[in-house]
Amino acid sequence: MSPLVLVKELRERDRRRMLRHFLDLENSDRLLRFGTVLPDQQVISYVNRIDFSRDMVFGVYNRLFKLVAVGHLAFAPREEKNSVTEKDRVAEFGLSVSKSARGMGMGSRLFERAAIHCRNNDIDTLYMHCLASNKTMMHIAKKAGMEIHRDYGEADAYLKLLPADPASMLQEALHEQIAVLDYTYKANKRIASKWLDRLFRRK
Repeated sequence: MSPLVLVKELRERDRRRMLRHFLDLENSDRLLRFGTVLPDQQVISYVNRIDFSRDMVFGVYNRLFKLVAVGHLAFAPREEKNSVTEKDRVAEFGLSVSKSARGMGMGSRLFERAAIHCRNNDIDTLYMHCLASNKTMMHIAKKAGMEIHRDYGEADAYLKLLPADPASMLQEALHEQIAVLDYTYKANKRIASKWLDRLFRRK
């Protein structure tokens, strides 16, 4: 049976663990995530520039309280030439999963969480841009029923979302509440483990 994947909204206090997650990505993974192999300094700059008051960032913590998957949902004004939507804003989604956590459905769960957040915030079009060789993102896009356009080794995909309804609002709230409880449990367990370790080292 596949392990339960709980996706939590990330905040400023998670920035340090986000940075560690991205710096731990191998060059091949950085290429797939950013479209180029970003050096460490540019990765640091990217993480430091994330505006939690504007964008949404979601993450998955493993049982050891390590951030192993991150999804960044960035919002932007609709371009006039964009005829796909009449809404004022669109959203673009990018994600990365640590090597140790692949094959557990985390990418799909992050995408689903991003999609329902868009629905509940009056955004009807969700975009993904990646290299056409990014099999994971292409799989997620196809699984979600996104329309995919390929050009010069890159791919753009978009998904039209349904309007919010009481069920989608409740679903997002429940998922976040459960993820917060899980996060709190893991954080407290981590603190207790460190405290006990220091206590026994003193003896």
